Amino acid sequence: MADSTLFEFLHTEMVAELCGHDPDPGPGGVKLSLAVLEGVGFRVGQALGERLSREMLALREELDVLKFLCKDLWVALFQKQMDSLRTNHQFLAFPCGLLRGALSTLGIESLVSASVAALPACKFQVLIQKS
Repeated sequence: MADSTLFEFLHTEMVAELCGHDPDPGPGGVKLSLAVLEGVGFRVGQALGERLSREMLALREELDVLKFLCKDLWVALFQKQMDSLRTNHQFLAFPCGLLRGALSTLGIESLVSASVAALPACKFQVLIQKS
Protein backbone atom coordinates (compact mmCIF):
# COMPACT_ATOMS: atom_id res chain seq x y z
CA MET A 1 0.00 0.00 0.00
CA ALA A 2 2.68 2.49 0.98
CA ASP A 3 4.78 1.63 -2.08
CA SER A 4 1.93 2.32 -4.50
CA THR A 5 1.11 5.60 -2.77
CA LEU A 6 4.74 6.70 -2.93
CA PHE A 7 4.91 5.77 -6.60
CA GLU A 8 1.75 7.78 -7.35
CA PHE A 9 3.15 10.82 -5.52
CA LEU A 10 6.48 10.50 -7.33
CA HIS A 11 4.76 10.19 -10.71
CA THR A 12 2.51 13.18 -9.97
CA GLU A 13 5.49 15.31 -8.95
CA MET A 14 7.53 14.29 -12.01
CA VAL A 15 4.68 15.32 -14.29
CA ALA A 16 4.10 18.57 -12.38
CA GLU A 17 7.81 19.44 -12.48
CA LEU A 18 8.21 18.71 -16.19
CA CYS A 19 5.04 20.56 -17.19
CA GLY A 20 5.30 23.32 -14.60
CA HIS A 21 8.37 25.15 -15.87
CA ASP A 22 6.34 27.11 -18.39
CA PRO A 23 2.64 27.70 -17.65
CA ASP A 24 1.82 27.90 -21.38
CA PRO A 25 4.53 25.91 -23.16
CA GLY A 26 2.70 25.51 -26.45
CA PRO A 27 2.63 22.31 -28.49
CA GLY A 28 6.43 21.99 -28.75
CA GLY A 29 6.95 22.32 -25.01
CA VAL A 30 4.34 19.68 -24.21
CA LYS A 31 5.93 17.28 -26.71
CA LEU A 32 9.34 17.86 -25.12
CA SER A 33 7.95 17.27 -21.62
CA LEU A 34 6.28 14.06 -22.73
CA ALA A 35 9.48 12.90 -24.44
CA VAL A 36 11.46 13.51 -21.25
CA LEU A 37 8.81 11.70 -19.20
CA GLU A 38 8.88 8.74 -21.60
CA GLY A 39 12.69 8.70 -21.39
CA VAL A 40 12.53 8.51 -17.60
CA GLY A 41 9.97 5.72 -17.88
CA PHE A 42 12.23 3.90 -20.37
CA ARG A 43 15.17 3.93 -17.96
CA VAL A 44 13.01 2.84 -15.02
CA GLY A 45 11.51 0.09 -17.18
CA GLN A 46 14.99 -1.12 -18.14
CA ALA A 47 16.06 -1.29 -14.50
CA LEU A 48 12.89 -3.06 -13.41
CA GLY A 49 13.06 -5.43 -16.35
CA GLU A 50 16.61 -6.39 -15.41
CA ARG A 51 15.74 -6.85 -11.76
CA LEU A 52 12.47 -8.76 -12.20
CA SER A 53 13.53 -11.01 -15.09
CA ARG A 54 16.78 -12.04 -13.40
CA GLU A 55 15.01 -14.79 -11.46
CA MET A 56 13.07 -16.10 -14.47
CA LEU A 57 14.13 -18.44 -17.22
CA ALA A 58 14.75 -16.87 -20.60
CA LEU A 59 11.56 -15.43 -22.04
CA ARG A 60 11.63 -16.75 -25.60
CA GLU A 61 8.01 -16.69 -26.67
CA GLU A 62 6.07 -13.45 -27.16
CA LEU A 63 3.26 -14.83 -24.98
CA ASP A 64 5.73 -15.34 -22.10
CA VAL A 65 6.96 -11.77 -22.50
CA LEU A 66 3.40 -10.39 -22.44
CA LYS A 67 2.61 -12.43 -19.33
CA PHE A 68 5.74 -11.01 -17.72
CA LEU A 69 4.66 -7.45 -18.54
CA CYS A 70 1.05 -7.90 -17.42
CA LYS A 71 1.70 -9.87 -14.27
CA ASP A 72 5.21 -9.36 -12.92
CA LEU A 73 6.15 -5.85 -14.07
CA TRP A 74 2.74 -4.21 -13.62
CA VAL A 75 2.13 -5.88 -10.26
CA ALA A 76 5.55 -4.67 -9.06
CA LEU A 77 4.58 -1.10 -9.99
CA PHE A 78 0.85 -0.81 -9.36
CA GLN A 79 -0.06 -3.89 -7.25
CA LYS A 80 -2.58 -4.78 -9.97
CA GLN A 81 -2.45 -6.83 -13.12
CA MET A 82 -2.48 -4.75 -16.27
CA ASP A 83 -6.08 -5.57 -17.25
CA SER A 84 -7.45 -3.57 -14.31
CA LEU A 85 -5.02 -0.66 -14.33
CA ARG A 86 -6.43 2.82 -13.94
CA THR A 87 -4.05 5.68 -14.50
CA ASN A 88 -3.87 9.36 -15.36
CA HIS A 89 -4.79 9.38 -19.05
CA GLN A 90 -3.04 12.69 -19.79
CA PHE A 91 0.46 11.42 -18.96
CA LEU A 92 0.62 7.92 -20.33
CA ALA A 93 4.12 8.67 -21.62
CA PHE A 94 5.72 7.30 -18.45
CA PRO A 95 3.97 3.88 -18.55
CA CYS A 96 4.68 3.67 -22.30
CA GLY A 97 8.35 4.29 -21.57
CA LEU A 98 8.24 1.68 -18.79
CA LEU A 99 6.92 -0.96 -21.15
CA ARG A 100 9.39 -0.04 -23.91
CA GLY A 101 12.32 -0.10 -21.46
CA ALA A 102 11.35 -3.47 -19.99
CA LEU A 103 10.99 -4.95 -23.48
CA SER A 104 14.36 -3.50 -24.45
CA THR A 105 15.95 -5.26 -21.49
CA LEU A 106 14.48 -8.52 -22.77
CA GLY A 107 16.03 -7.87 -26.19
CA ILE A 108 12.83 -6.74 -27.91
CA GLU A 109 12.80 -3.41 -29.71
CA SER A 110 9.28 -2.01 -29.80
CA LEU A 111 7.01 0.98 -30.20
CA VAL A 112 4.48 1.45 -27.41
CA SER A 113 1.48 3.73 -27.67
CA ALA A 114 -1.54 4.29 -25.48
CA SER A 115 -5.10 5.31 -26.20
CA VAL A 116 -8.06 6.18 -24.03
CA ALA A 117 -11.39 4.90 -25.30
CA ALA A 118 -13.45 5.49 -22.16
CA LEU A 119 -12.20 6.98 -18.91
CA PRO A 120 -10.65 5.79 -16.65
CA ALA A 121 -9.52 2.80 -18.72
CA CYS A 122 -6.75 2.95 -21.29
CA LYS A 123 -5.27 0.54 -23.82
CA PHE A 124 -1.61 0.01 -24.59
CA GLN A 125 -0.49 -1.17 -28.01
CA VAL A 126 2.93 -2.78 -28.34
CA LEU A 127 4.40 -3.08 -31.82
CA ILE A 128 7.45 -5.33 -31.90
CA GLN A 129 10.06 -4.25 -34.43
CA LYS A 130 11.48 -7.28 -36.22
CA SER A 131 15.18 -7.18 -37.01
